[in-house]
Formats: sequence, C-alpha cells, structure tokens
Amino acid sequence: MTAPTTGRLAARELTLAYEDRTVVDGLDLVIPDGEVTVIVGPNACGKSTLLRALGRLLKPRGGAVLLDGTDLARIPTKKIAQTVGLLPQTPVAPDAITVADLVSRGRQPHQHWWQQWSAEDERAVGDAMERTDVTALADRLVDELSGGQRQRVWIAMALAQETGLLLLDEPTTYLDIAHQVEVLDLIRQLNHERGRTVVAVLHDLNQAARYADHLIAMKAGRVVARGRPSEVVTAELVREVFGLESVVVPDPVTGSPLVVPGAPWQAERAVGESADASADVSVTAERG
Repeated sequence: MTAPTTGRLAARELTLAYEDRTVVDGLDLVIPDGEVTVIVGPNACGKSTLLRALGRLLKPRGGAVLLDGTDLARIPTKKIAQTVGLLPQTPVAPDAITVADLVSRGRQPHQHWWQQWSAEDERAVGDAMERTDVTALADRLVDELSGGQRQRVWIAMALAQETGLLLLDEPTTYLDIAHQVEVLDLIRQLNHERGRTVVAVLHDLNQAARYADHLIAMKAGRVVARGRPSEVVTAELVREVFGLESVVVPDPVTGSPLVVPGAPWQAERAVGESADASADVSVTAERG
C-alpha cells in the first residue's frame, strides 16, 4: 500500500459518525499535492462522508482534518472557501436563479466589502462556463434545465471559485457518457495546466483507474488500498472491495487497468444449459 507522506490536506485519526452510527473510525490519510485522487468503494462505505469532512461540511467525532497543518475547525470559513472548493453530491439551487447568477456565486469567497465584483471575477466566471459548455445557458433558470445540464452548471460554479484544492462528489452524476468524458478530461486538464489538486468520488472503477494519479479504495469506513491505479487495481482488490469476480486487463487506449466483470448469471446459465443439451444429444445418439 503506497501512501503519500506530505500534502496540504490530510486527516489524522479521523472518526466520522451520524448520531450513533460510526461511518469512519480512526482514519489516517494524506492527499498528494498536485495530483488527481479518486476515492472508490461500494455504496455506504464512507467515501462521500469522508469527502464532506475534508470540505468541512461534516464535523469530526474524533481526530481532525488538517489544511496546511492546521485543524480545519480553527480556520475561518472564508479562508477555507478561498482554498478548498467543494461540489457535494446533491447540491440545491436557490429558487428562480439563472445559470450565470449561480456560477457567479463561486466568486463570493474572493470578494471584499470595498469591491463586490471585478474584472477578474468576470474572467473566472466566463472561463468556467466556457469550459463546462454552459455559456449558451447563461440566462436560463437552473430549475428549467435537465439533470445533466444542471450538473455541468454546478461544476462551473466550483471551477469559478478557482481554489487550489477541488473536492468533487460524483461529478459525473446525471451526465451521459460523452459529457462524463468531457468532465473527467476537464479535471485532468485543470490538474495538468493549472496544478489543481483534485479529490473526486467516483462510482465507475474503470473511469477512476483511467483518470486518477492516486487511487483510494474504501470498504466499511476503512482504506483497503491506496496508490497508483496500476499498483492497486487487481482482481483480488475488486473481489475484496466489491465482492465481484473479474479479470483486470490493460485498457487498449490508455494502458490503465480495465476491470472486466466475470460472466453474468444468465450467461453462466446459458453455458450450463448448452452443456446439458449437448449431453442429452449424446445420450440420445448412443441410444439410437
């Protein structure tokens, strides 16, 4: 298990809980700077809960999340918002707000009482909308958009915030395959061209393996494996974390690990029925 030793964002003995249910217990974690980290795991394993804590949306039951060595709880909210951008899993837009107005809210952490809007704010919003292909929707009400369009608008707002650290909880939700690839390509581009440190929760293990520099696999609130996808994505890991038999082969395009699930139940049954039919034919032939 390869674990980074330094990073701006880290967790120390982190325990997270909802009322009496502990979701994450005593977790130590360092997010590598300047890389794309993807967290994967089965439903209810704690990956989204962990991301919420890293963005200070969830107060730890024990331990701490550290930003530049300081407990998040001791850092002013505005300072955190200037450094860490977070797109939660199910964001809710205010009623009757336009796309342009929602994206513009990403600039609030950078504004001051003596300067409410600047040319830099205008540039950041325009750039974010262009990168997410929502410029043509600027005057539309967010409530009128499709699920995929709304998701791209929320991503634009997160990009407009222009933070060094960007946390994304399932950013490809509601998107068709073409827009999923566009969003994930955009994340890689922001990382390569602008040095953004990105942490994303993804459901699709193959997308995670293709786009991540650093992969964290979780199960039942603990880290099972972490490291380069080429190091950690194996048939054994898929079996341990997801309970799925599979074969892991090189992606023919990128060379990253590609998980091919084992034969589905119906295919196995068809093979069995075919074998039984062949046996019946053989027996009939022998009797004849």
